[in-house]
Amino acid sequence: GSVVVGVVDTGVQYNHPDLAANMWNNPYEVAGNGIDDDHNGVVDDVYGYNAVANSGNPMDDHGHGSHCAGIIGAAGNNSRGIVGVNWNVKIMALKFLDSGGSGTLDDAIEAIEYAIRMRQAGVNLKVLSNSWGSGYYAQSLEAAVAAASNAGLLFVAAAGNDGEDNDAFASYPANFDAPSVMS
Repeated sequence: GSVVVGVVDTGVQYNHPDLAANMWNNPYEVAGNGIDDDHNGVVDDVYGYNAVANSGNPMDDHGHGSHCAGIIGAAGNNSRGIVGVNWNVKIMALKFLDSGGSGTLDDAIEAIEYAIRMRQAGVNLKVLSNSWGSGYYAQSLEAAVAAASNAGLLFVAAAGNDGEDNDAFASYPANFDAPSVMS
């Protein structure tokens, strides 16, 4: 099947005309039945996971995650909007940032751990896209990134938006020393 890319961000507007066709659809979950069909701890997680609300509805209520998802995989050749880098990718929405674009360390780790569980359950998840960061070092986030690396996930992380030298002014998770981190 298609490669799945997890967008760890503000969620994804999974019903957007340029994104809907390329959204990941959890093959182990029955939509809307109120049951955790795949026994992964999340009810009705059809398009991914919402760590902010601890739910299966990762709808974007900010816009940043949908913007990033569009760059990665907006549908092509459909006479609308934009085209993504990969027209045949599947996007897994992993929401940990809220409507104001803020999030907690714990929610970021929960989103990453969800992705790891889904990969281990057989989802063809290959990449986690992380267009976020902070100058704050956290050992718990470093451990989650290492776990993603150990699970075989490429961990793409933004170097930051400040035009700084990351060797002098670290930005995490981009600066973590894990074999799968690409910044």
